[in-house]
Amino acid sequence: MIGPSPGARVMVATRPVDFRKGADSLAALVGTEYGADPYSGVIYVFRAKRADRIKLVWWDGTGLCLMTKKLETGGFKWPGIRDGVMRLTAAQLGALLEGLDWRRVHGGRRPIAPQIAG
Repeated sequence: MIGPSPGARVMVATRPVDFRKGADSLAALVGTEYGADPYSGVIYVFRAKRADRIKLVWWDGTGLCLMTKKLETGGFKWPGIRDGVMRLTAAQLGALLEGLDWRRVHGGRRPIAPQIAG
């Protein structure tokens, strides 16, 4: 699948947006509403009023990318509607895109090297 890289930073706009907006309009919204740089490589996730549709906008270094997904059944699990954005991990984004509950995905554990007694 062509899409965001696994280590990408992800920001979710918690308030629904007009889903007629395209990549340029959503990028402008990132700058005006959230005061962020839409060309920084951060993935911005937007939802429609109905929770079955999602759009992602990000700059991949060569151009502005737009990904849209609509679930055939059910809906995406969304945070509560409020102003602003919230951060997700790349793993949580993957769960969100699959229609799973992203809140159940936690960061991985770092392996601890065995200590050699000296």
